[in-house]
Amino acid sequence: MHALLDCIAQLTPPEEACRLFHGRGGQHPGCEHLALDAYPPVLVLTSFAPLEAAALAAIGQALEQRYAALGQELHWVFQQRQSGQTAHTQLMRGSLPEPHCVREGTAHYRVRLLQGQNHGLFLDMAAGRRWVAGHMAAHSAAQREHGGAGMKVLNLFAYSCAFSVAALQAGAREVINIDMASGALALGRENHQRNGLTGARFLAHDIFKSWGKLKRFGPYDLVIADPPSYQKGSFIARKDYPRLLRHLPELLAPGGHALLCLNAPELPCQFLHAAVQENAPGLHFVQRLPNPPAFADVDEERSLKVLLYRQQP
Repeated sequence: MHALLDCIAQLTPPEEACRLFHGRGGQHPGCEHLALDAYPPVLVLTSFAPLEAAALAAIGQALEQRYAALGQELHWVFQQRQSGQTAHTQLMRGSLPEPHCVREGTAHYRVRLLQGQNHGLFLDMAAGRRWVAGHMAAHSAAQREHGGAGMKVLNLFAYSCAFSVAALQAGAREVINIDMASGALALGRENHQRNGLTGARFLAHDIFKSWGKLKRFGPYDLVIADPPSYQKGSFIARKDYPRLLRHLPELLAPGGHALLCLNAPELPCQFLHAAVQENAPGLHFVQRLPNPPAFADVDEERSLKVLLYRQQP
């Protein structure tokens, strides 16, 4: 646990939401179960294995000492996660803003740190959101020169619609957000309102029962798929990704891109490459987007995989 304590001893509270310590990347032996995130002004410690009371107390003391040295008020939350069990989250010290909004670049997102396992913004997808924003901005600038419109985007498994916010801020014409969880989409609507954005649709539907409707709204210049890796009743990557891929060619405009995300340590990039080749051979691989440096991993095949493909013109 020394690596985490060393990180805390040198910590400078960030202004934007980000990961501060990534034990799960395997670069800090003995800390593989620990992660420390910042959702300013609150820190979130997550343990993916049972954490002894003495260890938790030592981490709390280290945080208190660091913040006292900085002359700042400490607010922190601890979440205990174990496979197959409901996450347990508790406020350890301080308080949480209400509403609690965090910043990433020029975008603001509402987060809910004490409600469930997920907080409203996936920090490991920051590089994906930056790529979407850059892609939209470059296309919008080129279109303006010729009197055209911005891109049309389909955001599958939209959750709180952070990709949609990034795309619309950068000049997308329209984003269709679809997710089974109406509560997550309500948070997505709030995120758009907070950023003063229009041009988004929110569909609380089962994606696998909505291909006809999604096709009618298309075609799309960009399709984003960021599904859960294993969630019964929603999506199981090994079984359902091939089913999803079969529909991409009819959804994408000629020359359109697909951003495919896979957060399953047991499935390598080759799983997606092979699934695309079999189910959507008209899509050609462009690149794998790098993960944020804070999420560095000793084995990149086990880390988050964000792969970009392009439909044949």
